Amino acid sequence: MTQCVLLNADYSFMNVVHWKRAMRLVVNNKVTVLRYSEQIVQAAGGMVMRIPSVLKLIKLIRSVYRSRVPFSKRNVLIRDGFRCCYCGEPKGKMTIDHIIPRSRGGSTTFENCVCSCRTCNTRKGNRLPSEAGMFLKRPPHQPTISEFLRLRLKRVGIEDLWQHLGFID
Repeated sequence: MTQCVLLNADYSFMNVVHWKRAMRLVVNNKVTVLRYSEQIVQAAGGMVMRIPSVLKLIKLIRSVYRSRVPFSKRNVLIRDGFRCCYCGEPKGKMTIDHIIPRSRGGSTTFENCVCSCRTCNTRKGNRLPSEAGMFLKRPPHQPTISEFLRLRLKRVGIEDLWQHLGFID
């Protein structure tokens, strides 16, 4: 599965899209292609096209989240690298664990939520980590936009392309 980076008209990062979506955007003249990948696709009628790897929107779309990464389960999992913050293993389906349980007044924020495997989450239960005899491998934090962008690009496997284009160091 090939992923393509989608940039806003001001060259700010928007999203990572599937190559089929990227091709539709190109055909509909919604984007300009900044860089092509080495992969090609053969369309109906024998037309051969290179798959784009970096796209820029023609029209500027206002971004709602300029100053911070919005909280979501997926964003917590990406921040923690899909690894359990208690045992450090990337095993199975991950859950979100509240360090201070919600039943004890804990909030649903980046600073109170961590990625956890089902085993550790069940073991901790409705207790604080210290009460359960468990310790965090790394403290939770609110990721910055640039940190989150780097994590997402690394997960997709195109961080080296981003560095080559000079967007990150």
